[in-house]
Amino acid sequence: MVQAPQATIGDSEFDRDTALIRRDEGVYDIDLSAGWTIFDAVNGGYLLAVLGRALADALPHADPFTVTAHYLTASRPGPAVVRADVVRTGRTLSTGQASLFQRDEDGREVERIRVLASYGDLDTLPDDVRTTAEPPAMPPVEQCFGAEDGPAPVPGSSAIADRLLLRLDPSTLGWALGAPSGKGEMRAWFGLADGRDPDPLALLLAVDALPPTAFELGLSGWVPTVELTVHVRCRPAPGPLRVSVTTRNLAGGFLEEDAEVWDSADRLVAQSRQLARVRLG
Repeated sequence: MVQAPQATIGDSEFDRDTALIRRDEGVYDIDLSAGWTIFDAVNGGYLLAVLGRALADALPHADPFTVTAHYLTASRPGPAVVRADVVRTGRTLSTGQASLFQRDEDGREVERIRVLASYGDLDTLPDDVRTTAEPPAMPPVEQCFGAEDGPAPVPGSSAIADRLLLRLDPSTLGWALGAPSGKGEMRAWFGLADGRDPDPLALLLAVDALPPTAFELGLSGWVPTVELTVHVRCRPAPGPLRVSVTTRNLAGGFLEEDAEVWDSADRLVAQSRQLARVRLG
């Protein structure tokens, strides 16, 4: 994957745009960046990383192990407040909850997203791996396609695309050619545009960065997330990630998306499941 000059973890656009100002114990201010939006809605993975960073500060452990988010109302670029609380602390795991709030047009505080998460230390996990999971079969990155290979986007439609190095598997691009496969699959190489290597917080972004699988089911339009749970399995190796997302069941106007994230060392570093709403007809 061709990358820009390498940014480092802690000194990249992703880090700057998820940085929080600690106002008080468990209370943080942030200005949500418009650079992580799809049209005018802030991407759910970016929001998860923001709350994940707040919990890493509030809890005695730094690494997310499991994070469950409920998306209550759509977040917009601009000022927000995150409030984080410690639920329980233990020797190997600590659990906390956090919510992000914004003001509506009448100045009332509205909760946008609520998270419950357990944190630990990924570097203390044993190396023993017993699995039947295999990395997704994907073409080399140079045979995959990015946003620059398609038609010019609608201005402002996907600012987040400029911040990612996303190269989609051609076999999951039928929707872009007017011929969706009907399989509900999406696969891509994933990285940050400034070359920053992945870390556990970036994995929270990666699971929600690909186009919706609904596109390959022949549907179009916004697919808002209702609930998203992420399991971080180990600290990712430097280099690009491979992300595979599948949907097996769309019913009643809702679908699930199961994602796997694999690192450059062929390790399964994160998994997720989300429930999303789709517009039918």
